[in-house]
Amino acid sequence: MAETFLPDGKPMREGSFIAQPKLADTLELMAKKGVREAFYEGELAERICAGLEPEGSPLRPDDFADYTAEWVEPITTTYRGYDIYQLPPSTQGMTAIQMLNLLDGYDVAGWGDNTVDYYHHMAEALKVAAADRDEWLTDPDFVDIPLERLLSKDYADERRKLIRADRAIQPGEIEAGLRYGTEFDKPAPRGGTVYFCVTDSDGLMVSKIQSPYYDFGACVMGGDTGIIMQNRGSFFSLDRNHPNRLEPRKNTFHTIIPALAMKDGTPAIAYGTMGGEGQSQTQAAMLTRMVDFGYDVQQAIEAPRWLFGRTWGMASSDLWMESDVPENVLRALTARGQPVRRVGRWDSLVGHAQAIRWNEDTGFYEGGADPRGDGSALGY
Repeated sequence: MAETFLPDGKPMREGSFIAQPKLADTLELMAKKGVREAFYEGELAERICAGLEPEGSPLRPDDFADYTAEWVEPITTTYRGYDIYQLPPSTQGMTAIQMLNLLDGYDVAGWGDNTVDYYHHMAEALKVAAADRDEWLTDPDFVDIPLERLLSKDYADERRKLIRADRAIQPGEIEAGLRYGTEFDKPAPRGGTVYFCVTDSDGLMVSKIQSPYYDFGACVMGGDTGIIMQNRGSFFSLDRNHPNRLEPRKNTFHTIIPALAMKDGTPAIAYGTMGGEGQSQTQAAMLTRMVDFGYDVQQAIEAPRWLFGRTWGMASSDLWMESDVPENVLRALTARGQPVRRVGRWDSLVGHAQAIRWNEDTGFYEGGADPRGDGSALGY
């Protein structure tokens, strides 16, 4: 890693030239032989393991060969005439759906955007949904997660009673609605994630996300392959009584959630963001601003955002608000008990969102990219 990214032992400056010939050779090999044959069952797996074993890694080529990708049924809900689809556990897609189910019971448009009622209820919806996430989310092959109940509109109606318009839920005041019996001290959000979406002239939409988890994953190169090893396994709990406890052949709870909205059976909106556990919050911001407030894609992405949760080096969860939120709104949120902290305009902390939407009125696609990151919206 240092040889590639710290030439002469120093971080590279903007404008520096970086060459990764080992990674180029790896990509060429996979292009020729296919990912399965070259990576999972071939020499790349052997070279990765040979490079990691001296550092104490237990990975062996058989671990790679035994892995198979899975086709899964998405989880779904409805919101203002749209069918919303998310990936099932072990992703936090259930959290994004629970947030929308909670918001579906409010007149969101009546609050108005960039108002105290809007931000307060969005933060409270996340707190309620996250309580169930932290209680249950793990590999469904190991734990019988009560998804049908957790994702139902009736359950959201019950849980919505926990949200008060005049007072924020405080730490320790909320528990999961369905109890497993433990609490999970989740890691702070960190970022090495990239989201993108694409569509074609036939209406096919793809919503895609990829992540090594930390900025440089595990900060370990897989032997001489040029591949950086990811470290999603750090999300496991070492509490033996927790459903997300570390176990062989188990997939850990993770935060990455590409989203898709359908209307009348047709793909309508592909959307997503990087940002750890903030992804469900940013998705809710984009969707409400497009669907409830009538924004176009770029307006919905650029509008002021927030993040409820911990960030680097913080022991507590705060409500981080971008500077475009009016001062009187911040004061009102504080008066309701929200732990408000301010960040700059278009701050990377609140995610890098992207989206494509089919505009029924114009008959064209709209694309938008977040000024908080280095993405772009392109049409060909």
